[in-house]
Amino acid sequence: MTGKAAAQLRGTAGPGDPVVTGSMAPTGNTGLSVQNAEPAIGTVPPIGIRRPSRPPRPTTRRSRNPVQALPGTPFRSTLNPPSLAPDVQPQLNGVPDPELALRTTPPPLPRRRLAEEDPYASLGIRTGGLTLFPAIEQSIGYDSNPNRTQDRKGSFVSHTEGELRLQSDWSRHELSGFLRGAYNEYPSVPEASRPEGAGRIGLRLDLLRDTQINVEGRYLIDTQRPDSPDLASPVRTRPLIFSEGGTLGVTQRFNRLVASIQGTIDRTDYENAQTPSGIVIDQSDRNVTQYGLRGRLGYEVTPGFIPFVEVLADTRVYDQRIDNSGFARSSDGIGGRAGTTFEITRLITGEIAAGAIDRRYDDPRLGNLTSPLLDASLVWAMTPLTTIRATASATVDETTVADARGVQTLRGLVEVSHALRRNLILTAGLTVSDYDYQGVPIEERGYGALLRAEWKLNRSVAIRASYNWERLESSIPNSSYTANVFLVGMRFAP
Repeated sequence: MTGKAAAQLRGTAGPGDPVVTGSMAPTGNTGLSVQNAEPAIGTVPPIGIRRPSRPPRPTTRRSRNPVQALPGTPFRSTLNPPSLAPDVQPQLNGVPDPELALRTTPPPLPRRRLAEEDPYASLGIRTGGLTLFPAIEQSIGYDSNPNRTQDRKGSFVSHTEGELRLQSDWSRHELSGFLRGAYNEYPSVPEASRPEGAGRIGLRLDLLRDTQINVEGRYLIDTQRPDSPDLASPVRTRPLIFSEGGTLGVTQRFNRLVASIQGTIDRTDYENAQTPSGIVIDQSDRNVTQYGLRGRLGYEVTPGFIPFVEVLADTRVYDQRIDNSGFARSSDGIGGRAGTTFEITRLITGEIAAGAIDRRYDDPRLGNLTSPLLDASLVWAMTPLTTIRATASATVDETTVADARGVQTLRGLVEVSHALRRNLILTAGLTVSDYDYQGVPIEERGYGALLRAEWKLNRSVAIRASYNWERLESSIPNSSYTANVFLVGMRFAP
C-alpha cells in the first residue's frame, strides 16, 4: 500500500493532515476496523470519519454509594463505600466527587472559646509568685440606730474599710486568703463608734501526689450591743470581742477514697464593759479556749460529687473555772455529720452537711445539751448575668447567762446579684437568724434586707450605694430594735 493510500485509509487527506494516534490507531490483532474504532474520551474524531452511534450513557442519581456507568454498556458498578480514607476514594471521569468528599472528610473541630476576661476586674500587684489585691473604701451616710437599742438616736456615719486578698500561682502548693478591717464613726453618738474585721490565710502543701498538709490562721473582731443578754445591765460603750484561731490537717487520697484529719484551736476574749454610771463589768469569766479534732472520710463518685461522713470532738476550757454566776462552764462535746460536696454542670456548686452534737458540762446543774449541726453553701450561676448565693448554719454558742447551758444558733442568707451591664451590678439579699438560750426563757430572732448597687468606672475605681434594714425581736423587755442604714461611697483597688 502506498503512503497516500495508507493516509486515506487512516482518514487523512494528505501529508499535511494530522495523524491519528493513541487509542484511535489500531494496535495488534484487535478485530476492530477503522470504522468501528471507539475514540478515546476527550479526543476529537478525525475529519471524514463519523462517530459511531452508541447507547446513551445512563443517568444515575448519586446516593450514599456513588454509582458510575461504564461507557457503551448498561452495566452499573458500585464503587468502594465512603468509609475508605479520602486519598483512596474513587473518582468519576478523573474529577473528585464533591459530595463524596463532604461525606468522608470530617468537619473541623469547633474552636475552643476561652473564658472572657472581665475588663473591669482588678489586676492586682504581682510580687514573685503571689498576686496581691489591696482595696480601700470610704463611704458616708446615715444610720438611724447606731447602738442597736430600743431608744433610737440617728447619726451621720463614716465607714472606712481596708482589704487585702492574696493568691499564689505556684506550680505546687497554694497560698490564699483575705484580711479585712473597718471602722464606723458616729459623730452624733460617739459611744457607738466601733471597729470590725475578719480574716483568713490558708496554706496547702503538696507533699506527694496524693498527700496534702493544710494550715490555716483566722481572726475576728466584733462588738457586743449594749442590750445583749450576756451583759448584766445596759452599758455605755460597746465591748470588743477578739477571736483568733488556727487549723492543722492532713488529707490523703486512696484512688477515689479521700481521708482527712485536722486539729483546731480557737481563743475568744471579751473586753470589760462600763455602765453609764461608770461601774466596770468584769467579763474575764467569759474568756475561753476551744480545742477540737475532726476526721472526715469521703468517696469521689464523680469529680464534683463527693459524699462524706465526719466525726468531731472538742473541749472548751474557761480561764475561770467558776464564772461570775457560780457555774463551771467548761464542757466536752462529741458529734457527727454526713453530707456531700456537689457540682451540677458547673452551674450549681456547693456543700451541705447535717448532724448533731452532744455537749456535757462540768457543772451537773447545767446537764447535757444536744443540738443539731448544719453547714450548707450554694452558688448557682443561674445565667451569665445572674448569680444566686445561699448559706445556712446551725451551731451551739457559749453564754454566761445564769442557768443557761448554751445558745442554739441558726443563721441563713440568700443573695442575688444581677449585672445590668458589665460594669453595673445590682445585689439584693435577705438574712434571718434565731438565738435560743437553752435552760432559760430567752429567745431572739433577727431579720435583715440588703440592696446594693456598684458602678465600676474602670479596673480600679468603683462607686457603691447601699441600703440595709435590720430588725431584732427579743423576749427580753426593751431589747428589740430596728435600724436603717444608707451609705454611698467609692472603692479603690489598684
